[in-house]
Amino acid sequence: MSKDEFKTFVRRNPHLITLVHQHQFSWQELYEIYVLYGKEAPVFKPSMNLIEKYFSKETIQEFLEFLKNVDLASVQKTITGLEKAITILESLSTSKEEKTLYQERPIYKYYED
Repeated sequence: MSKDEFKTFVRRNPHLITLVHQHQFSWQELYEIYVLYGKEAPVFKPSMNLIEKYFSKETIQEFLEFLKNVDLASVQKTITGLEKAITILESLSTSKEEKTLYQERPIYKYYED
């Protein structure tokens, strides 16, 4: 597979240009994929465009339906429980630090002095 074949392939698939401009791939990476996997690699299919994949109308509608079904009272209870757990862990860690205070000895004293 030559560079000229790759150039004509890119001309036929203009969505590859947008992938490079969006810094998702470099031309070198696309060429290596073209050489290793051929024209049928999943990267070269227009459906693999990340913007279309993650921001389609169906995806947004599914997310909005999910938000409608969320029980805010249960979310609030869960957050309150997590706050209590964090408070308990903080109190345990600070109490251990208070018990293990280091007292520096003077330089001129030895162990049995």
